[in-house]
Amino acid sequence: MAVESIAKTLGGGSGIDTTALVQSLVDAQFETRNATLTQREETLTAQISAASTHKSNITGFAGALTTLSKSGTLSTQPTSSNPGIVAVSRIAGADLTALNAKIEVRQLASTQTTASTPRPSATTAVGRGTLTLTFGTATVANGAMTGFTPGSGTPVNVTIDASNSSLDGIASAINAAKAGVTASVMTDSAGSRLVLKGASGETRAFTLTATETPGHTGLAALNVGIGASGTTIGSAAADAIVAVDGVALKRDSNTISDLVPGVKLDLVSAQAGTIVNLGKNSPSTSLVQAAQDFVDTYNEVFAALNTDLDPITGALRQDLAAKTLKRQLQQLTLTPIASGSDNVPTTLAQIGIQTNRDGTLSLNTTALTTALVNYPEQVEKMFAAANGTATTANGLAAALGSISAAAASTTRGLGASVLNYTRAKTDISEDRADALEKAEALRTRMTRQFASMDAKVAAYKSTMTFLEGQIDAWNKAD
Repeated sequence: MAVESIAKTLGGGSGIDTTALVQSLVDAQFETRNATLTQREETLTAQISAASTHKSNITGFAGALTTLSKSGTLSTQPTSSNPGIVAVSRIAGADLTALNAKIEVRQLASTQTTASTPRPSATTAVGRGTLTLTFGTATVANGAMTGFTPGSGTPVNVTIDASNSSLDGIASAINAAKAGVTASVMTDSAGSRLVLKGASGETRAFTLTATETPGHTGLAALNVGIGASGTTIGSAAADAIVAVDGVALKRDSNTISDLVPGVKLDLVSAQAGTIVNLGKNSPSTSLVQAAQDFVDTYNEVFAALNTDLDPITGALRQDLAAKTLKRQLQQLTLTPIASGSDNVPTTLAQIGIQTNRDGTLSLNTTALTTALVNYPEQVEKMFAAANGTATTANGLAAALGSISAAAASTTRGLGASVLNYTRAKTDISEDRADALEKAEALRTRMTRQFASMDAKVAAYKSTMTFLEGQIDAWNKAD
């Protein structure tokens, strides 16, 4: 008989609700174990949540600080007295302590640009053959090239055949050659023109010479060079001429990074005789704000961590990785984060970021302001990134990043704690399934035992009823 059928008939002989009795007996036997598993599962859930939260807190804190340190707002920035002539920006990692220069832009760098005579269509064949680009130095007057000296580079040949003999095809073929000349087709009411543009700098002038295929002539109309009549030179290739503190120098670009140490110059316009003064702007206000923001965020992260490390109620009170994170945070203000000679501040504590008795931080703005006055470059090194990345040379972001990396580690950090707690929770699920299986087995066994007992009781009752009937019959016969 199936267990379900047995359960339905249990108690029929004895009159006892044996189904409820079996359920009570099974529940009593497994109640303690189930309660233990439930409590352990709740504890692990809290530990997973806490460890994940603090790992996220510290990595978010470190990431935000690194982003701020790279933003440039915490670094000394160069200034220009006339951005309409020279715009300036700081080169990553630059030391602008001694920045002070006078700039005169006498000439801007320019590119050679040419345009062919208009043609009725950009898709009609021009001719076939080979176009040769040669680079060098040119003399240009009134839109025509009057002199050209080839450079040392190898000329570039561009093949023009039936597949690309239109202006559109020729422009695509020149661009595909990647020779340093950009080709395009410009169209207006007069027709379509082949427009060529080289790179800036006087040595990047170019000629374009056609070698035509017999029977398919026409490419020569696109020639660029001395005596070419089919094209016009709109602008000539030229170097920028910049005087730095009175010394005139040439560069082939209007973006220059090697004239003033630590500063990128963007030449906007040429105004010979006008002097532009370069100076610097200290980020003192931004550094004070950054220090205060750091302290506030640190205290939030530390307070949350401290709560979960409470020796009585803390979810992570026995977690070694969480304790290590707290210890590392507490050591942060005393850890040297910038190199320096004697009496030069190298720690946060030395510039006014102090540790309180309860482990939180506070900012002594007077001490920080004094440090900014006496050691501005050193304080900047502590907060602002050098060379675009946080390094030990300006190591607050690096120091916090190191702590974050250790906390995120899946070997010894909170990352490992999350994995361990998760595995333990999976094991509980398996233990719970095992307990359920054993409970069902016990319920089945006890159900069968009580069914057997109940059947015997029913048989005894039947026999008793028979005997009572016989005795009653005998008594009546007498």
